[in-house]
Amino acid sequence: MKRSTTKPLVIGVTEYVDLPEWRIARLRAKIDTGARSSALHVENICELVSGRVRFDVRLSRNRSERRVTVEALVVRRGRVRASNGEVEVRIFVAARLRIGSVEREIELSLVDRGQMIFRMLIGRRALAHDFLIDPSRRYLLGRSAPRKSSNLEPATPKRARERPDAC
Repeated sequence: MKRSTTKPLVIGVTEYVDLPEWRIARLRAKIDTGARSSALHVENICELVSGRVRFDVRLSRNRSERRVTVEALVVRRGRVRASNGEVEVRIFVAARLRIGSVEREIELSLVDRGQMIFRMLIGRRALAHDFLIDPSRRYLLGRSAPRKSSNLEPATPKRARERPDAC
């Protein structure tokens, strides 16, 4: 990752983020400098041929029907120490993340965060060099992140489609 020559963007401990390639907008995320990697709450993980994985991203904690089905390339499997202290092996995928005006490719571990308040956790590796975090503030970028592309729309409710394969 290249060091940015611009002034770091100040963000709060929680922000709305976009995953534009997956057509996900305004996903609430917790900024966690104590975590090395980033994590995304997913359901119905299905490993496919050619090193790919399909999963459902649940967009709302309270509305289970709000979900988007995504297919992505597995970039690696790695050991992660979960918040309960246990070490587990997780699947990591690459995703384009947008926080405010900053957009970058990050690695996301796919995990069940169903008991957590935030669907996404953004760790140090994703934050390096471009952000300063104000832990006393939330949603400094507002309720909606600015969009560079007009083709990104807020994710709409979508039921998981029927799958012809085993998972």
